[in-house]
Amino acid sequence: MRRVLRGLVAGVAAVLSAVPATTAQARPESKAPSEFVALRDVDPTILQETRYITRHNFTGDRIDGYRQPMCILTRDAAAALRRAQRSFLRKGYSLKVYDCYRPQRAVDHFVRWAKDLDDQRMKAEFYPRVDKTRLFDDGYIAAKSGHSRGSTVDLTLVRLPAWPTRPYLPGEPLTPCYGPKRDRFPDNSLDMGTGFDCFDTLSHTLDPRVVGAQRHNRLLLKNGLEQAGFKNLPEEWWHYTYKPETFPDTYFDFPVARRSLPVTDRVLPGK
Repeated sequence: MRRVLRGLVAGVAAVLSAVPATTAQARPESKAPSEFVALRDVDPTILQETRYITRHNFTGDRIDGYRQPMCILTRDAAAALRRAQRSFLRKGYSLKVYDCYRPQRAVDHFVRWAKDLDDQRMKAEFYPRVDKTRLFDDGYIAAKSGHSRGSTVDLTLVRLPAWPTRPYLPGEPLTPCYGPKRDRFPDNSLDMGTGFDCFDTLSHTLDPRVVGAQRHNRLLLKNGLEQAGFKNLPEEWWHYTYKPETFPDTYFDFPVARRSLPVTDRVLPGK
């Protein structure tokens, strides 16, 4: 019996040695086309606070696809932001970006989170007055995002000199994103009436309930960016797209990381 088993084992080993190896190989990450650049290479004066690489966002988790805290945009959009920044600097302000190019895998992460109705960890800050079952119907979450095309950016204005925003501590008490600025999570930006990514109608850029300094600040941002070629999404005071888009119909999925960019794009473009 042992002799038979030894023969079977030897036979199986011989067969396996003749079969080509089929070990799964890690698929190489996709790379950005040459039209994409790091915003810091185009204008290092623009402040960056990459929210989705942190847990301070409406999901409470770091978002898929964000490998480094950086802003990647199409070259045309980055150059337009540089023009807008020059104008704001003369007035004593700086732009600050929260999010730029967003890989499709990050959008997919948002969709999975929105379908998990039991996960409401960040509701008290980001969507206190919206039932999570309404996020798709009300347009707060979608299966596709203009950010994935590379010419859309979420941003605000900061008065100079800029003081850093303290880091979010997971588990800390949350306050509504539409409350008075002194009660909201601290942000070194101008008071825009709500925080970034506030799922509420008060985030609509021209909501009539937003008045005084808050409305002035929104219009200051809007007018300056429009002069540089950007168009605002009316439902979000922070959301702007440079027109015409370099890739109006293409949704990319390369990670937000320096290594995603072509080496030749790692130098400061000319004026």
